[in-house]
Amino acid sequence: MILHDLIDYPTLRLIWWVLLGVLLIGFAVTDGFDLGVGALLPFVGRTDLERRVAINSVGPTWEGNQVWLILGGGAIFAAWPPLYAVSFSGFYLAMFVVLAALILRPVGFKYRSKREEARWRNGWDWALFIGGFVPALIFGVAVGNVLQGVPFRFTEEYGIRYEGSFFGLLNPFALLCGLLSLSMLVMHGGAWLSLKASGVVALRGRRYGSLAALAAMLLFALGGLWVATLLGGYQITSPIDPAGPSAPLLKTVTREGVNWLANYRAHPWMMVAPALGFLGLAGTFLGLRAGREVSTLLLSKLANFGIISTVGLSMFPFLLPSSLDPRASLTVWDSSSSHLTLFIMLVATVIFLPIILAYTAWVYRVLWGKVDEDSVARSADSY
Repeated sequence: MILHDLIDYPTLRLIWWVLLGVLLIGFAVTDGFDLGVGALLPFVGRTDLERRVAINSVGPTWEGNQVWLILGGGAIFAAWPPLYAVSFSGFYLAMFVVLAALILRPVGFKYRSKREEARWRNGWDWALFIGGFVPALIFGVAVGNVLQGVPFRFTEEYGIRYEGSFFGLLNPFALLCGLLSLSMLVMHGGAWLSLKASGVVALRGRRYGSLAALAAMLLFALGGLWVATLLGGYQITSPIDPAGPSAPLLKTVTREGVNWLANYRAHPWMMVAPALGFLGLAGTFLGLRAGREVSTLLLSKLANFGIISTVGLSMFPFLLPSSLDPRASLTVWDSSSSHLTLFIMLVATVIFLPIILAYTAWVYRVLWGKVDEDSVARSADSY
């Protein structure tokens, strides 16, 4: 028996769909609070020292947290090549904007405190704000467009034709999803500051984080209502072969009379995901208002998990629907890499993912404790 036959092809495809969700959620619950703190920086820090407290609360860990984004991109590239090709080419300008904003973060962290001038430091503070605000918004805008369907098609030779534009991505539903993503991560940043910062920075983090939690609850509910009544969805109408070839054009797909809630009607247990989203948001709001710290951050992570899982479960088995040619839509069953490739990657993941998790846990344990103004002012190594 060939070794990779230990796990059948459909199961491997499903495992990698789950792992892709794990990597995206991992990015949201770790680097998400870094983005949230960046977006909160002008509001929680009104003096140079206060802003340094906020920056130093994430400065030692943000680089490690960003590994989850790299892992997610790598997983898409290796496990779902058509998904990588269509999304990274179709969203090219949006990706460029996100990349430019993310580049501002390391530069801002490294150069902000190199000079004492207020103008110099204020400029880098706004760069850090952009580096948190823009990705948090655009990631949600991208998800909103995916839920609506992306304007691409395949030629008979499987060449990709994307017929959208950057400004076409900024439609009302996508912007609503962008605001939900932004408010969710700002809430997460507020929960992090409540735990890691002290004094007035922590208090402001709780205040703005609780407002963001309320906004996220409203936007999540509004998004669900929009999906249920206005958005529509996609449904495969031809027989599904989970072990079939990676050839999207072999199936047929309809949009008539269906929406993304069909999975919840067929599998009621999936309602756990949006329920956890609302529970996490409400718990984070109450925790921030009460001044609780560790439990509030955990509830904020739960909200991230519930909201992102809601999107994934709603769309299953679709990964990237096509609004121009529904049969070209990419699904879990027809857009993956080969059986052998998925197995080799799974073996590597089983080996290295626990190492990453262990290292991350060790780093947070070593760096446990609050950041205050006195320690920042005394330390020569602070940002």
